[in-house]
Amino acid sequence: MKKKGNVFNRSSNRRAFFKNSAVVAGAATLGGGLLTDTVSAFAQDDGGFPVTRGDIAILRFLSALEQVEADLWIQYAELGGATDQGLSAIDLVESGRKISTGLAPNYVTALQVLDGDMPQYIVDNTDDEISHHAFLNNYVAFLGAKPVDLSAFAILPPSQVTGVPQNGRLTNLKQLTVDTSWWTRYRSAVQNPDLGGTFENAVPDLASHPHTAIPLNDGDLVLNPDGSIPNHLQAIASTAGFHFGFIEQGGTSLYPSLAQKVTNLQVLRVLLSIGPSETMHFQVWHDKAGNAPNISDGNLTFPNLNANADPNTGLTTVQQGNTQTPAPDLFQTNLIMPEPTIFLNSRFGPVSIIRPTHPNLAAQGAVQSFVDDGLFLQPNGQNSPIVAALMQLAEEADHARRGF
Repeated sequence: MKKKGNVFNRSSNRRAFFKNSAVVAGAATLGGGLLTDTVSAFAQDDGGFPVTRGDIAILRFLSALEQVEADLWIQYAELGGATDQGLSAIDLVESGRKISTGLAPNYVTALQVLDGDMPQYIVDNTDDEISHHAFLNNYVAFLGAKPVDLSAFAILPPSQVTGVPQNGRLTNLKQLTVDTSWWTRYRSAVQNPDLGGTFENAVPDLASHPHTAIPLNDGDLVLNPDGSIPNHLQAIASTAGFHFGFIEQGGTSLYPSLAQKVTNLQVLRVLLSIGPSETMHFQVWHDKAGNAPNISDGNLTFPNLNANADPNTGLTTVQQGNTQTPAPDLFQTNLIMPEPTIFLNSRFGPVSIIRPTHPNLAAQGAVQSFVDDGLFLQPNGQNSPIVAALMQLAEEADHARRGF
């Protein structure tokens, strides 16, 4: 795919594109007659490099991941999203269906302990992910490839809270094992995951046992006799708060990682334009998770992250490689800007960056992180068949190579 020339401008190049760039059978089928005369004018910024089958594979994988994210965020919005945002009406819609929000008012109240605007941010994040999936699918179809639709895998039961639509979902938010190492990864000045760095969890119990991030039923929403929020309900909301950060840090890294494999400049523009919105989400949730109160609920404790101690060891320092790092540097709740760290090679000195961004197996790593999170667990404890479908799309995206 090193042949240059605008694939949309000349019929010979167009035929070569379909001949040489047909995506692997079973994953996406490119069809003739789908590129119209409007395409060449629209795609003049392709830089002379064609859309490759690798570009298509990357776009289709990202569309699939965005559909997964839209599914989980819709569940959060249904239960904990804002119902009123003042003069600007809430218009949360997916495929023409209006999404009801804020169906669990006491869950909303518990989320607001982390920040009063949490319900609004949840609705906005949901709207963004729905738009990402819809746009990527429309763009894939515009390029002549088959859009992604994972709805056949919507088989997981949602919350039983009154009012929640009882249609099957792609994701399960009731048995999450949340990796919270993203918290310390962005605060480390001496470790980078792309260079083999390892990181402590901010909430060790979330990473060691499965917990629900949404109320399972109306029983989880009962308040204390004095009207206060019970620890159990607050723990559910705080689990959601840290899960939000986990989900959005994944997108923050995934887009720049896969952008390094893109050939066509317009496709690259798409990735470089959507990716930063995921980073904006992550920054918000990173900040809000730090407001989770220090409570315990069964085998889940949310530690005081401002206590000058590593919640994993109780020590005031953390061993990072050959360096002893003071615990506050890694856990203090208001240190949410990416700390400058090593990048490419330590000889260049520290720099504030998104991390990780190495493109090697980035797509498969994203799917595996969702699997490890418990997002696709069925009631029988087995993963949904969606995992195999996502991994196939991920393998094809990771196989992409820049064509010039």
